[in-house]
Amino acid sequence: MRLFIREHLPLILMQIAQLFLVLLIYWLDGYRHFLTGLYAVFIGLVFLAGYLIYRYVSHRSLYRALSEPTASLDDSIHGLGTAPLAEAADGLLQAQYRHFQQQIKAAEKSRKDHLIFINQWVHQMKTPLSVIRLTMEEEDDPRSASVREEADRMERGLETVLYAARLETFERDFQVEPVSLRSIAENAIRENKRLFIGSSVYPDLQVDARLLVESDAKWLGFLVGQLVTNAVKYSADSREKVSFSSFVRGTEAVLEIRDRGIGIPPEDRKRVFQPFFTGDNGRKYRESTGMGLYFAREIADRLGHRLELESELGVGTRVRVVFSSYLTSM
Repeated sequence: MRLFIREHLPLILMQIAQLFLVLLIYWLDGYRHFLTGLYAVFIGLVFLAGYLIYRYVSHRSLYRALSEPTASLDDSIHGLGTAPLAEAADGLLQAQYRHFQQQIKAAEKSRKDHLIFINQWVHQMKTPLSVIRLTMEEEDDPRSASVREEADRMERGLETVLYAARLETFERDFQVEPVSLRSIAENAIRENKRLFIGSSVYPDLQVDARLLVESDAKWLGFLVGQLVTNAVKYSADSREKVSFSSFVRGTEAVLEIRDRGIGIPPEDRKRVFQPFFTGDNGRKYRESTGMGLYFAREIADRLGHRLELESELGVGTRVRVVFSSYLTSM
């Protein structure tokens, strides 16, 4: 109704002014029967009101659609009435909807093709990396150790690319089941064994083996792997420990990963979960991509978990994965 009044307010004012202007002309011409003149004005206003009522009733669906936000895109293409303007607007929306659907389908096809390409490329790259690693395993010299370290780094990068691509189809690629937090931590330590050794950092595992949580083992393992990589990277050459611990807090279970590295500056802590944000530490460590904590937060949100971060400059960082419920095995 408000939109209808705003649109027709100039017409109403012009019609009223026109009626009184005609009445003024008759008065200037010597006509002095005011009651008859006012009656003519009244009749004109009645006709105007009748027109406005007809206009509102015939275009009510159109004005409602323009005034109220639609809950979904499909709601915007429902019939807007039988009036010529409403039919024209309805036809325009139908045409735009068809064009939009075509663009969505083309974009979806392009995205799927890109995802297939990324998956195939990652798997193809893993084969030569495995050959390189097996070849270097037979050698025992500093150069071979360096090659193995670089191969591990490339494989971690490929895994990140693969999981980043699969994140778009997360809902079709996860399975919730009881998961042992200790097993997740052990796998993360084992997969990053060379990174620990090369960085002179040592794992300290204090996770309760009886503590189980409802999660997806594969995605949770990748999440914890990202946290471990960050913890080791920012405490390299410190000869300190990266501690893995677990505890129960009310109805929640918590897996905590603590490093004793350089810590995060206070001004960067609120932004570390943003994509591509590297902050002050990222400028010191050029390998930083700013995506590790972003992926961790995204995966945690989609799994229904929560991340907590505490850090003190020069002391270290604690990152906790908080699970809404837990189980205990005997």
